[in-house]
Amino acid sequence: MVKITGFETHDVRFPTSLTGDGTDAMNTDCDYSSAYVALFTDTELVGYGMTFTIGRGNDIVCSAIKEVASRLVGKDTEDLFSDMGKTWDYMMADPQLRWIGPEKGVIHIASGAVNNAVWDMYARSRRKPLWKLVVDFTPEELVRSAAFRYISDAITKEEALAMLKEKEAGKKEREAKVLELGYPAYVTSAGWLGYSDEKVARLTKEAVAGGFNHFKMKVGADQADDVRRGKLIRSIIDDPQYLPAGIKPRDPNSEELRGKNAGPTGAVLMIDANQVWDVQQAIDYVKGLEEIKPWFIEEPTAPDDILGHAAIRKALKPHGIGVATGEHAHNRMVFKQLLQADAIDVVQIDSCRLAGVSEVISVLLMAAKFGIPVCPHAGGVGLCEYVIHLSLIDYISVSGTMERNVLEFVDHLHEHFVTPCSINARGRYNAPVNPDEGYSIEMHKSSIAEYEWPNGTYWQRRREENVN
Repeated sequence: MVKITGFETHDVRFPTSLTGDGTDAMNTDCDYSSAYVALFTDTELVGYGMTFTIGRGNDIVCSAIKEVASRLVGKDTEDLFSDMGKTWDYMMADPQLRWIGPEKGVIHIASGAVNNAVWDMYARSRRKPLWKLVVDFTPEELVRSAAFRYISDAITKEEALAMLKEKEAGKKEREAKVLELGYPAYVTSAGWLGYSDEKVARLTKEAVAGGFNHFKMKVGADQADDVRRGKLIRSIIDDPQYLPAGIKPRDPNSEELRGKNAGPTGAVLMIDANQVWDVQQAIDYVKGLEEIKPWFIEEPTAPDDILGHAAIRKALKPHGIGVATGEHAHNRMVFKQLLQADAIDVVQIDSCRLAGVSEVISVLLMAAKFGIPVCPHAGGVGLCEYVIHLSLIDYISVSGTMERNVLEFVDHLHEHFVTPCSINARGRYNAPVNPDEGYSIEMHKSSIAEYEWPNGTYWQRRREENVN
């Protein structure tokens, strides 16, 4: 028997506010941060997990992680692994901790960090990347791994099982295909609000040359400025001269681009407001951006406003602009309601906002039932490493499609991870294949030593410089 014997947490913060990375209309000062946890056993087996914040408050999340992780000390790992849905229920069932949720806020994202660490440990124990561990599950095992409380009015275990069995036949072919081609990605790094036009143009050209054909820009600070920046990006992504050598324009009318407002080269532009508007503001503002032909507006209003999203979607539909959200949808019940209310065109799961892999699986199942594509939120620190696993699970085992899906890629901070994600020349994520990487979130000890708050060497040096 292998038992969990303890854990440690680390408050790791990176000074991305100095370069404007991550800036948008709502979040103007971002220090990408990881509330990081390692679960230890009485063997060499370790599980790593984290959740993401943008600076202040990361220490509060670390404190919550300690409370959640304490429930697992002394547990037999094989007992936990044998029924990951039951394990998830146990983790969420502390009656006193639950009171400060329930299943939302700091306690929920802390629970996600710990649940992800258990899944990482499970994958490492079987010497498989996390996605491979899960896609090798039988349909029964996959259903048993998910969180179903409060969503049975949208999808039952029996419905989920039937859906997964339908997809069984093509799993091997889909796995081989994505290992060969990679998983489609889109780039956000060119579109931060804090970047100059020159930097936006340079990064957009680099992204096109790197094989990307979906691009996202931040909006919401100034409508006229957004139109100008959108036209700048469109002038590059719609111009065949910037395509990589030997690459022909894609057909804007193809099935994979249907309804995406693709330009003449087949390039797609998305926009993201990060919750800055009221409902009518969102409608009026986005109508004014119609000329830059966005596929969707992401997070147009408060993330919990289900009916607000539905109203925005209804108003923008005649203009050919969809609605996407999910980065701050704090649990599966919010996604359930968004889907039931026909409020979104794209589901954007977040690997850290939801409470770990078990809850993510539930949302993937609901999205597949409702026929809505899943295009995860990523970027930050560690999110890209996480979410490629989730998109692979969705494609191979759940939805069976990746033709219309795209997974966000932001080229920041990957060097701090032992097994960082990577992008191929087609602008696609490579599938993780290292049998020892688990959920790909193990951080270099040297990075923790340098950037741990407040006494990492980087932060000490900053304080000394400010004093002098």
